[in-house]
Amino acid sequence: MTSSLSISRRRYDAMIGVGGIGSGSFFAIRGNETLGREESRSGRFLDQRDHCKLHIIAHYVQTLVGPNFVTLPIGMVGDDEVGRRMCAEMASTGMDVRYVAQRPGEQTLFSFCFLYPDGTGGNLTTDDSASSRVDAALVCQSECEFRRFSGRGVALAAPEVPLEARAALLRLATAHRFLRAASFTAQEMPAALSGGLLTNLDILGLNSAEAAAGLGLHEATPVHDIVTAWNRSFCSENPNVCVSITAGARGSWLLHEQQVRHCPPFKASVRNTAGAGDAHLAALIVGSVAGLPNADAQALAALVAALSIESRHTVNPDVGRASLLEFALRQSTPLSPTVLALLQ
Repeated sequence: MTSSLSISRRRYDAMIGVGGIGSGSFFAIRGNETLGREESRSGRFLDQRDHCKLHIIAHYVQTLVGPNFVTLPIGMVGDDEVGRRMCAEMASTGMDVRYVAQRPGEQTLFSFCFLYPDGTGGNLTTDDSASSRVDAALVCQSECEFRRFSGRGVALAAPEVPLEARAALLRLATAHRFLRAASFTAQEMPAALSGGLLTNLDILGLNSAEAAAGLGLHEATPVHDIVTAWNRSFCSENPNVCVSITAGARGSWLLHEQQVRHCPPFKASVRNTAGAGDAHLAALIVGSVAGLPNADAQALAALVAALSIESRHTVNPDVGRASLLEFALRQSTPLSPTVLALLQ
């Protein structure tokens, strides 16, 4: 069994999160030509397991902090095989799934991901799944848990459920003095900004496309310009929010109190980059739970993201503190003694 972070080292005892719970399949299309509107083309299903955002983030947090840490996902699945399998997987990791409702007659969130031979692709995701029914009332059913861990908890607001539900979670988190972490899709960023959700956070995890959308910039804007714009606008007005911006092979940037820190990526054998941003945010949360300085939390996040992409699945089942330590010792860029001690 995975060991737990020591009680003396841990700043928080639980994480309560809301977000999408579901699965998906990967399909390899023959030929790099863009699929036509009425075209039929052959391909094959890939042996790759897909998970939705709340599941990915919560998995890494639970696995890395250990069994004495309480992880409470809030969400909704259909009364179907996919939903039952997702709940069983979360429970097997050690999560408390009491607040994952099974809704008869609904379909569990599912994505069909298609990949071209050159590695590009896209996905089709159900927009009328059980996750779309998650609302503030469902979130508020967990208020007793917020009282239970008042001042000692982390709240996670993840995509793939309505913004209303995430806003309710953040209100409870603020009232009960939780550390508040969130991420948003590029399409959600304007509404999240205008609705004030981003100012009620302590940690905001974005990729470069999401960060660009938040400021109305084109996705092709150089990432350095995106980071600079965030630091001059949002971060100058909200210095207490720690903003993480990831950009794949270009590394990640951490913005806090108008200080900008860049962390290059660690070397990894890339098999699937899906889920790497979620792994990065999960490790930032772990760093906060462990009381790491920002620089060490960012390095830990880069390490977890790098090891996550060595799996063909969106959750790398081999990621743990022991495997991360072994992976870190193979890197040419050394980690701080603090991070290495955490992985012992």
